[in-house]
Amino acid sequence: MSFRQESRAVTVLGVTIQVASITPETVAGSRDIVLLHQGLGSITQWGAFPLQLAEATRCRVFAYDRLGYGRSDFPSAGEADFLEAEARSCLPALLDALGVERPVLYGHSDGGTIALMFAANAPDRLAGLVSEAGHVFSEVAETGGIDALRVEFEAGELAGKLARHHPRHLQPMFRRWVDFWQAPGRENWSMVERLSTIRCPVLVIQGADDEHGTLRQVDEIMDHVTGPAERLILPGCGHIPHREMPEALLPTVARFVASI
Repeated sequence: MSFRQESRAVTVLGVTIQVASITPETVAGSRDIVLLHQGLGSITQWGAFPLQLAEATRCRVFAYDRLGYGRSDFPSAGEADFLEAEARSCLPALLDALGVERPVLYGHSDGGTIALMFAANAPDRLAGLVSEAGHVFSEVAETGGIDALRVEFEAGELAGKLARHHPRHLQPMFRRWVDFWQAPGRENWSMVERLSTIRCPVLVIQGADDEHGTLRQVDEIMDHVTGPAERLILPGCGHIPHREMPEALLPTVARFVASI
């Protein structure tokens, strides 16, 4: 199977966003899939997964650098909740600019949270949703994962790894993310009460050994969305199932997408 791969800058709401797309030569799936990366992620950090996903589903796949990440602009005005701002304004505007209607959103970690926020805000706009390691309440204090990443970043090792993926805003990108999740009172953050407005089909994926969240996240999503929902728990897998166990994940995602 051959694919057309494109990369372009798209301007929405006065800011420029970098977008990549992969289109199979023969598109069998009727749904576009839009990828939402994790909290320190970018287009390039998805690695081979967008192509693998396009091959498995035979759908067109989009990935983009969220505002402040990768090669996209940094927002000029600070947002107290930049995840909510992405879900409410930037993502809808970007979908309009791309001409994407009723896609399947596939979000990883923070991207999963944004996808769930979007679905709660606009329940009729999605065909389906995949949340991979998404979080609907804060477990930052329990896991200690952000503290560990902050120490690694300040020591230089993590900063060096991230620099090639975030050439424009590395320091402010990292600081904004840490400050958000470690803000006073953030340990009480939750969007569980909003999940009941999500009516589209949902697939929840999580590694059983996820270092940034427990399986309680999966339980809350499954218990509170009102549309059809299923889970995929991967034993021996950590926070990035699409990188750690793509061969176990892709058949389930392909079946899910084909069913909606």
